[in-house]
Amino acid sequence: MVAPPRRPRPRKSPKATWQTRSTVRRPVLVVGFGRMGGALAQGLDRTGWPVAVFPRSDASVRRAAELGFKLADLELMQSAALCILAVPDSAIRETAQALAGDLGPHTVLIHCAGAMGLEAFGIEPAVLSRPRASFHPLVAVSSPEDPLEGHSVAISASTPALLPTLRRMAQDLGLAPLEVPEDKRAAYHAGAVLAAGSLVSLLGAAIDAFAVAGIPQKEAQAALVPLAHSALRGLEQRGPVAGLTGPVVRGDVDVVRRHLESLPPELREIYKGLAYRAFVLTQGSMTTNVRAAFLDLLEPRR
Repeated sequence: MVAPPRRPRPRKSPKATWQTRSTVRRPVLVVGFGRMGGALAQGLDRTGWPVAVFPRSDASVRRAAELGFKLADLELMQSAALCILAVPDSAIRETAQALAGDLGPHTVLIHCAGAMGLEAFGIEPAVLSRPRASFHPLVAVSSPEDPLEGHSVAISASTPALLPTLRRMAQDLGLAPLEVPEDKRAAYHAGAVLAAGSLVSLLGAAIDAFAVAGIPQKEAQAALVPLAHSALRGLEQRGPVAGLTGPVVRGDVDVVRRHLESLPPELREIYKGLAYRAFVLTQGSMTTNVRAAFLDLLEPRR
């Protein structure tokens, strides 16, 4: 099969290239060229890291070739400084084991899973004998073209000597590094999911509530997404308590009751759970009577 013609690569700033290549001269291998793998490969390439890719599907091979990325061969794999596994969580162990014999003995294995620590690599001696790390960008990546900069990234490593490299990679990608304890990864990732995928699910529920009021989906989305942006601005500028708005903050128990009565059962439970969270955040400023009324209306039954 003839590869598609290569597109011109974006020019790199001399400063970014000099800063990175002065410390990372050996190739960085990105395994997987889907959403996260593509975003990482393109972000690292733009800042001067020497990147090669190992796509896992024909479509990914074509996409990588169109963007002008070098496809990894055995020689490159053996010389790679870092091997980033941008694969599904369930495939990390299998992929690490399959590649271990082809990588150089000191090539660092890095996974991008959020909920899993370094145990994700498994227990095979050929894998455990090499340095290992995790690098989980806190970005809702729905396309390989999504930018990573301006967000955070959770990092951990099997040895402290790896952390400067991970921090440098984060810095060049425009990410703020967070060091997450290995035994707390699941709670960290749950928080990340609540802020990203669950937020989208919540807006889907809000669109469904508008549908109950007879508002078409397209119009509902056009109205609700800017509203959500304004709420996030309040959170960003004033924090979760001062930035919170709505009837719970105002102590308007009757409005919350009417909301619950207006919604179908599934949406009612979503609303009730979130209203209770708003109550927990703001109950300190309520009168005793209002607090008791909200508890009677919203408190989860055990």
